[in-house]
Amino acid sequence: MLPLLIIILLTGGIAAGIIAYWNQAACRWLSLITVVVDFAIILFIWMEEGLSMTLTDSWLRDSHIPWIPSFGIAFHLALDGLSLLMLVLTFFLGILAVLISWKEIQYRVGFFHFNLLWVLAGITGVFLTMDLFLFYFFWEVMLIPMYFLIGIWGHENKQYAAYKFFIFTQASGLLMLLAILGLYFIHGEQTGIYSFDYFALLNTTLSPDTARWLMLGFLAAFIVKLPVVPLHTWLPDAHTEAPTAGSLLLAGLLLKTGAYGLIRFVIPLFPSAAQSIAPWAMLLGVVGILYGAIQAYSQTDFKRLVAYTSVSHMGFIMLGVFSFNELATQGVVMQMITHGISTGALFILAGILYERIHTRDITQMGGLWSKVPFMGVIAMIFVMASLGLPGLGNFVAEFLILIGSWQANQPLTILATAGLVVATAYSLRIMQNVYLGSSMQGYILNDLSLREKLILVPMCIVIIWLGLFPQQVINTARPTVANTMHAGNHATIHQKQDREEVPNTSAFNTERREP
Repeated sequence: MLPLLIIILLTGGIAAGIIAYWNQAACRWLSLITVVVDFAIILFIWMEEGLSMTLTDSWLRDSHIPWIPSFGIAFHLALDGLSLLMLVLTFFLGILAVLISWKEIQYRVGFFHFNLLWVLAGITGVFLTMDLFLFYFFWEVMLIPMYFLIGIWGHENKQYAAYKFFIFTQASGLLMLLAILGLYFIHGEQTGIYSFDYFALLNTTLSPDTARWLMLGFLAAFIVKLPVVPLHTWLPDAHTEAPTAGSLLLAGLLLKTGAYGLIRFVIPLFPSAAQSIAPWAMLLGVVGILYGAIQAYSQTDFKRLVAYTSVSHMGFIMLGVFSFNELATQGVVMQMITHGISTGALFILAGILYERIHTRDITQMGGLWSKVPFMGVIAMIFVMASLGLPGLGNFVAEFLILIGSWQANQPLTILATAGLVVATAYSLRIMQNVYLGSSMQGYILNDLSLREKLILVPMCIVIIWLGLFPQQVINTARPTVANTMHAGNHATIHQKQDREEVPNTSAFNTERREP
C-alpha cells in the first residue's frame, strides 16, 4: 500500500505530461484525480488505523523491498502517526495546488502537472522512507521539479529565485549526504553489516565529537529547508516569484520536510549532540520569530510579506523541537499543519488578487472589502489565524510550543512571546491596507468564483476545526512524539553520567505493526 502512494503520483505525472499534447483539460483532470486517489487512500488508513492508535502503536504500516542488497539499500517505507498527518496535509494541499493552477497555468500545461505531481511524490517519499539512502534520493527528487515550477512559470525574476533556491537547498543537501555516508561506514565498521536502514542506524555507537559533526550535516539540510535565519534568504525570493501553486507547495509542504527531519532524524539519531546545542538552536528560533515578524511588517509586496511570516512561524518550530519537551513537540506538529493551511491560504489569496488587479503592492490596494466581501471574510479568518487568535488552529500550536519552551528556557520564551505582538501588527496591516480604506473604490472586481470557494472554504473549515477540536491530531502524533522525547531524555541521563560514548537511541521504540 505505501509504495502505491508514490507510484500513483509518479505515473500520474508522466501520464498527465503525455496527455497534455492532445487535451490540456484532460491533463488537469488526470492530475486532480491522481492526487484525490492518494488522499482517499491515506484518509482510509487514518480512519481505519490512525484513530485507534495507542502509545505502543508506533508504526502503522511497514513495507520493505530489497533494492541494492550488496550496499545495504532497500526500498523501505514505514508509516507512523507523524508521517500519516504529514501525508494527509500533503495530499490535501496537493489537490488545492491543482485547482488553483487550473486557470493560472496556460502554457506548457503538461510539463507543469508533471513537475507538480513529481514534487508531491518526492515529498511523499521523504515522509515515508526509513532508508537513509532512499531518503536522500527523495530529498533531491522534490528539489528538481520545484526548480522548474519556479523557473518556468514564475514571475519577473523567476530565474534568479529558482537558482537561489536550488543552490541553497542542494549545497545543504550535500552536507547531509556526507553525514549519511559517515553514519553508514561507522555502523558497518562496528557491526560488520553495512546498511542505510534507519532502525539499524539508531543503535550505532558514536563518540560525542563524531555525533556532533554528523548531526551538523543533517541539521544544515533541515534548517536551510525550514528555513532558519540567517539561512533564509532564498525563501522570500522563491515565494515572490513562484506561481501560486508553487508558493502553496513551498509554504505548506517543502518547509515542513525540514521540520520533519528534525523530529525524525536529528533528535533520535543524535540525541546527546542535539541536547548540547539546544540553547543555541532555541536562540536561533527566537531570532527567526522576531526577525521574520519585523521584516513582514516592513514589506509592501503581499507575497513577500507572507513569506516573512513563514520565517517567523518556522522560528517557533526551532524553539519547540529543541525544548526537548513533549508539549512543545506536540505544538511543533500542530504548527506544521496549521501553518501549511493558514499561510498557504494567504498565498492563494495573494494570487487571486494578483489575477484581478495585477499588482502585489499592498500600498496600492484598499477598500476591497466592499467589492469582494466573501474574499474579505475568508482573508480575515486566515489573517486572524496567522496572528494566533484563540479558536483557530495556529493558537493551539503556538500555545503548546510556548508552554513547553517555558519549561526549558524562560527568557527565550518571553522573547518569543514578543514576536506574537509584532505578528498582530503585520496581520492587522494586511487587513487595513488590502481590504479596508478607499484606494481602489473606483475599480470593479469579481468576488470569489465557485472554484476559488471550493479551494478556500475547506481550508477555513480545517483551520477552525484544528482550533476547536485539536485532540485527534494530538492523539495521532502522540506515539511518535513520546518516542522522540524518550530518546532525548535518554540522552540527558547519559550526559549527566558523563559517559564518553553512548548508543544513539537504544530507548527509541522501533516496533512496527505489520501491514
